[in-house]
This record gives sequence, structure tokens and C-alpha cells, in this order.
Amino acid sequence: MSRRMATLALALLGAGVFHLLGLPLPFLFGPMAACLIAALAGAPLKGMGTISTLARTILGVAVGASITPEVVGRIPQMAGSVALVPVYVVIIGLVGVPFFRRLGYDPVTAWYAAMPGGLQDMVLFGKEAGGDARALALIHATRVLIIVTLAPIILTGLYGSSLTGALGAPVRDLPVIELALMAGAAVIGWKVAERIGLFGASILGPMILTAALSLGGLIHSRPPAEAILLAQLFIGLGIGVQYVGVTLRELRSFILSGLAFVAVLAVLAAIFTEIVTLTGLAQPVEGFLAFAPGGQAEMTVLALVAGADLGFVILHHLTRIVVVILGAPVAARLLGIKRPEG
Repeated sequence: MSRRMATLALALLGAGVFHLLGLPLPFLFGPMAACLIAALAGAPLKGMGTISTLARTILGVAVGASITPEVVGRIPQMAGSVALVPVYVVIIGLVGVPFFRRLGYDPVTAWYAAMPGGLQDMVLFGKEAGGDARALALIHATRVLIIVTLAPIILTGLYGSSLTGALGAPVRDLPVIELALMAGAAVIGWKVAERIGLFGASILGPMILTAALSLGGLIHSRPPAEAILLAQLFIGLGIGVQYVGVTLRELRSFILSGLAFVAVLAVLAAIFTEIVTLTGLAQPVEGFLAFAPGGQAEMTVLALVAGADLGFVILHHLTRIVVVILGAPVAARLLGIKRPEG
């Protein structure tokens, strides 16, 4: 059996166990836990490559299908909380960079470790600038892992969310023409976005194309529940396999650094959640999900199961990712952050 097939079998086993035990989000947390434990135990797991990327397009379609004329009409009402996102990113950087420098990281690695952007983007930017790619990958993977693990506990314990929001209708209940349009939007949107070099192409491309179909009245529902569960499976698997080959030194250094930084992020996220909630800019669940600095795909899944306003949550995460991806390399250059000589 190939490493990929073995990894997929393990992920499915994890999902099955979590489902039988009645644990929350079994198709996300089951594969994540199974692959994480196996990776830390030294199992030679392997990510699913293009298949995982294709699974992420489902979430792009889900977000795009949620962008209706009613959501577009509410964008001006979201402007106040969206305007806080760049402030949030800057504060994270001002706190995070000195934090990682004190832990002994070089300037480039500290800079990109502190930026709350996408895992792949921050590793790529950091590597190109001369940072430690392995440290960046493990620090950001740990950020995503801990936030995805803790967010459901906070949603249920603090905000009383049931995490039983409708993922979507069963595939048998959706019109064939809409299923075909969504499938086309997923693949075409992804490939066109990839061709033009759009960041987060697998999510943003399908999202933009599906939003156009939704606003044009051609799509009236999200992807089927089965597709969204499949996306969860591959996202959970992808988080777990990030830890393949982790050494004891990396566990002590990079992963503990990531854990400590998540504590810092949690405080900042809580402050901004309180600001938008107390000022009436957002409802508590939407405010929490909008400012929780997890991955875009993972936060989409949590917004779906929490029954949150998907348009509101994703608009804030898109703003955060845009600010980081466009701003971090430019700011690093302006501030003279570079690999030390010698």
C-alpha cells in the first residue's frame, strides 16, 4: 500500500472512531488526531497533494454560494469591524516579532513566524527571504492546530453554540444543473486563479466564480453535505501530516514556540472580539470567528458548523490574509529585515 493510501486509510479510521464515540466534528478532528499521533510516533505519512487542494475548492464554493445579494447589501455595515483587521495584524506583528526574537530566532524567521497569514505563504516568503522554513512550517502548523482544536470548545462552552449547523443539503436533494455549475466553478475558478497567480487560488478562485453565479441567480444552495465532509477529512489529514519527521529538538523548540505564541494570539483575539461585540459591530460568535487567527479553510468549516454568518466571517479572514500577504514582504523590506550575514 502506498504511503498516501495508508495515510488516507488512517484518516478514515480516525473519522470513524470519532463518529462512533460521538465526538464533535468527527470528519475534521478524527483524521487530524489520527494523523498527528501517527506522525509524532514516526509513521511515514504523506499528504494527499492535488487531491487535498481539490478538496479545498469545495470550501471556496461554499463561501461563494453564501454571497447573496442580501449579504452584499450588508457589506457597508461590516466596514467598521473590517477596518479593525489591519490594526489587529499590526499589533500582532508588534508583539510577535520581539516575542520570537527573544526566543532566539533570526530576524527573518521571527518576522514571518509572527505574521498571521496562510501557512504555505508565510513559509514560502520566509524561505525566499532566508528564514528557517522548517521552523516556520511547524510554528504556523501549530498555530492552526491549536486554534482549530480550541475554537469549538470556546464556541460551545463560552458562546453556547451547538456546532450542528447545516453543512448543506444531501447530494440527492440538489438539482443536477446546480451540482454541475458548482463542480465547474470549483475546478475552473481554481485553475484560472492559479494561472493568474492569485494567492489562496484553490479557495478564492472558486469563491469568486461561485459568488458570481449566486448573485446571478444560477446557484441557490451550498455544495452537498457529503462534499463538505470530504473537505473536512482532507483538511484534518493535512494538519496532522505537517508533523511528519518532527525531532525531539524541533518539538522542544519550534512547536513549544508555536504553542506559546498561540497564547499571545488568544489574548489579542479576545480583546478584538470584545471590542466588536461591545460596540455592536458583530454578534459574539461572528466576532470570535472573524478574529480567531486560524487558517482560512479551517475557519470556513467552523463557521459552517456553528451556523455563523459565513459572509461576515470570511470577509474578515480575507482582509487579514490580504493585509499580511501584501504587507508583510513590503514592510520587511522597508524595515530592513533580512538574513544576518555570516
